[in-house]
Amino acid sequence: MKITRQLLFFSFVFLLFTCKEQKQEPLVINGKDKVYDTEIEDKVNQLLSRMTLEEKIGQMNQYNGFWDLTGPEPKAGAAAKKYEHLRKGYVGSMLNVRGVSEVRKVQKIAVEDSRLGIPLIIGFDVIHGYKTLSPIPLAESASWDLEAIKKSAQMAAEEASAAGINWTFAPMVDISRDARWGRVMEGAGEDTFLGSKIAEARVRGFQGDDLSQFNSIAACAKHLAAYGFAESGRDYNTADIGTSTLHNVVLPPFKAAKDAGVRTVMNSFNELNGIPATADEYLQRDILKGKWNFDGFIVSDWGSITEMIAHGYAKDGSHAAELAVKAGSDMDMESYLYVEELAQLVKEGKVKESLIDDSVRRILRVKYELGLFDDPYKYCNETREKEVIGSEKIHAASLDMAKKSIVLLKNEKNLLPLKKKGQKIALIGALASDKTSPLGSWRIAADDSTAVSVLEGLHQYEGNTITYAKGADVSIGKSQFATEVKINTDDKTGFNEAIQAAKSADVVVMVLGEHGFQSGEGRSRTELGLPGVQQELLEAIHKVNKNIVLVLNNGRPLTISWADENIPAIVEAWQLGTESGHAIAQVLYGDYNPSGKLPMTFPRNVGQVPLYYNYKSTGRPILPAPDVVFWSHYQDQVNSPLYPFGHGLSYTTFKYEDIAVQNNYNTTGKVEVTVTLTNTGKLKGKEVVQLYIRDLYASITRPVKELKGFELVELNPGESKNITFTLTKDELGFFNNQGEFLLEPGDFKIFIGGSSYTTLESEFKIEP
Repeated sequence: MKITRQLLFFSFVFLLFTCKEQKQEPLVINGKDKVYDTEIEDKVNQLLSRMTLEEKIGQMNQYNGFWDLTGPEPKAGAAAKKYEHLRKGYVGSMLNVRGVSEVRKVQKIAVEDSRLGIPLIIGFDVIHGYKTLSPIPLAESASWDLEAIKKSAQMAAEEASAAGINWTFAPMVDISRDARWGRVMEGAGEDTFLGSKIAEARVRGFQGDDLSQFNSIAACAKHLAAYGFAESGRDYNTADIGTSTLHNVVLPPFKAAKDAGVRTVMNSFNELNGIPATADEYLQRDILKGKWNFDGFIVSDWGSITEMIAHGYAKDGSHAAELAVKAGSDMDMESYLYVEELAQLVKEGKVKESLIDDSVRRILRVKYELGLFDDPYKYCNETREKEVIGSEKIHAASLDMAKKSIVLLKNEKNLLPLKKKGQKIALIGALASDKTSPLGSWRIAADDSTAVSVLEGLHQYEGNTITYAKGADVSIGKSQFATEVKINTDDKTGFNEAIQAAKSADVVVMVLGEHGFQSGEGRSRTELGLPGVQQELLEAIHKVNKNIVLVLNNGRPLTISWADENIPAIVEAWQLGTESGHAIAQVLYGDYNPSGKLPMTFPRNVGQVPLYYNYKSTGRPILPAPDVVFWSHYQDQVNSPLYPFGHGLSYTTFKYEDIAVQNNYNTTGKVEVTVTLTNTGKLKGKEVVQLYIRDLYASITRPVKELKGFELVELNPGESKNITFTLTKDELGFFNNQGEFLLEPGDFKIFIGGSSYTTLESEFKIEP
């Protein structure tokens, strides 16, 4: 019987593909318009015409892996029901099924047991790598190196696709200005311009030039929209922003991802303007599918359709399914409501079948583009799985990305780089020997204890004497949830050993920060200092040895004002993934000159949050007179950040000079800005040259500064280079409250430098 089913399936595929064997040309993206592959569209329509209503709805249903694939098929309960859905073709996608053997098993059921044999799309959270991890996305963003970020996503796709996966729920393109929100680790930071460029790079990295290639996977831009603006930084909380912020800050990275060809988009958990995003027709149908002409599909976030009941927006499951599908949510992730409710809603006339057809057409289109109908098992190659996963090539790319992600925050008296011979180094901190925490959050497929620790990395350099002392644990075990940690708030029994090690050392390297599971989804914090007893440990060591290099491992900006005042050298090393220790050691010893720049502002204390560089001027922006209180400020803290957006030092120095503006906008539509950069130090180094503008007056108030250009420049000692930026309407304009793009005449300022705290400036005017 099984052989007959296989023959019927392949006969159907043979006829459906009209016997064509030639390689399909990739879909062409051209601005707003997609040039369709008409052959794929014909196949989609032919298949759609053969499907029952229930089979169509099945394509809109996504299940998590629901049984042990190494055991027998489930015979009772919810798992048995889902298994039957899979056999009937009532499942369009599965997530969290990984590994060639496992994927082949579920794909075989869908392809060989169902009536039409439609293959599954296999989804997974490939956020910063699969088994071999690159730095967390926020850290990668600190590189400002778009080619490196693209390659990192490409390597993640290479490894994930070898494990049977063909769809990632990444990149997260949410802009966030609030370090309390744990998911800042998953995005590109606070700036829309940088975030848009990184969104494009990650999409192109995951998807490649041709989605049908075996080592490409479909990307997913998430979360539409404003998820990063959760009130109080508390995950899943309400977002309440104005339309100017929506159109000018939140939406542009999604548009950039769409223009880069992203094939899927995920909506968000939050509500906006009183409407849960899953049911937001304006975001999904009017903007994404309408104005932007997006022809991929939208997937809900985990259970977000049924969560509309808890929001107080849907009466029950049936109502929630109706609201979601009408708003444009094409696939239901783990709510079970589409497969349970949609058919009846169509029969009752509450939902038009044309809406179902539109969603299914989008889903099938992506499956065809992935080449799953040509070969449902194309991602199930055991030989490739063994060769690719954990390969030297992928480890090398992870190391390269990790080094580029490190930011040198402070380096007084050139304490760094460390000498390679003759020094006694005390290495202190539980995170210094930790081989799991540096992997960071969102590491579902990675194994514990597979990161290179800082201790291991430093031991690669044999010229110095290294004494390690833990000092104190960061965490003291896990809570009832396997991925949450309990923080050590009172155990200081290791302090004395660390103090003794520091007393006899020439230099102390302290690795402090957050445990890898203190940031990420559901991991918001109200305090942003060093967790637990680590601040006390830092101060105790400082009393006996002030030559301290503080290495931070963290997934978000931290409040480290005391360290900034007292510690001579501070290195922001984030959570750098598998090759963490090697990358940190190479930077500390100067074999790699750090060039990273902060993608998020570091506040002085949590009371300043949300804090970001591109704020709006108030009507009372500066102190009007001595002893006057009526201006925008705090009584107990200055307004400025500890470290501004774009900040990052090098082991060499750079000089900016000779800014020149050639304003031909009214004749050519361009403004060209040139600056000269010189390496004034003794070492070769890279600098991220940053250009900011200010539109001095407009029909919608504009920020005091907006990043509108950057370039990563490498110079030898004494070398100079002229860098030119070209500004067009895309950089100079903005969106009004109706989402219309405007460029208004007026006066502009230009700022260029190595951070958002630039000192070199000029100006120009756009005439009416």
